[in-house]
Amino acid sequence: MTEDQIRNEIRETNLTYLMLAQTLIRRDKADALFRLGLSEESADLLGTLSPAQLMKVASGPMLLCRFRADDDMVWSLLTNHQTGKVANDATTKLHASILMSGRFAESM
Repeated sequence: MTEDQIRNEIRETNLTYLMLAQTLIRRDKADALFRLGLSEESADLLGTLSPAQLMKVASGPMLLCRFRADDDMVWSLLTNHQTGKVANDATTKLHASILMSGRFAESM
């Protein structure tokens, strides 16, 4: 990939993320805070941005979203890479969600 392609991909990813975040916030703010891992202040700001402002923010050189699954245990649960255990897929995904939501609650 060229540098221009990378910048375009980042812009598109940012714009998609911001549009999704804004839609979730406007539909159900409490649910959006949980799903996106945002602070209430960030959600309030995102909910009021105009399309032009969204595009301006999305055009920056850095990704605005980040992985919330940032440790081996969560990744193992999400990818179902159990060591020696047979687990139900729905149960492991639920366990990962509980871990991630607990971390979100701790950060608030």
